[in-house]
Amino acid sequence: MLMIGDIAKRTGTKVNTIRFYEDIGLMPEAARTAGGRRTYGDAEVRQLAFIRHARDLGFSTDEIRSLIALSANPDQDCKEAGSLARRHLASVEDRIARLTALRDALADATRDCDGGRIADCRVMEAITRPPDLASGARV
Repeated sequence: MLMIGDIAKRTGTKVNTIRFYEDIGLMPEAARTAGGRRTYGDAEVRQLAFIRHARDLGFSTDEIRSLIALSANPDQDCKEAGSLARRHLASVEDRIARLTALRDALADATRDCDGGRIADCRVMEAITRPPDLASGARV
């Protein structure tokens, strides 16, 4: 059995984060010693590592909760997990497109910025000017 500090070190997760995951139900409530200290076994280490990796991939708490629920039935079809991952991928691709547009807008605004008057500043002009809604650009 591992104490909370041990599982934290093993998984690279902060102790407070482990407690939070227990509070919101991503991790099961830990077993306790007679002195009230949390203890964990190999199953909890695997689940916490799963949660950490899912977070690293950008999955939301609700998505992780769904993935954990799916993992409880290893013999079922993985169609639902694939669908969830595809929706997440689409969200990531949308964010990448928005970040690319943001990068391009900032690059354009800063390209010719090498001093001068604020009244003539392309950065200030770019910030003042609303995004081109007709093109769908959201910066």
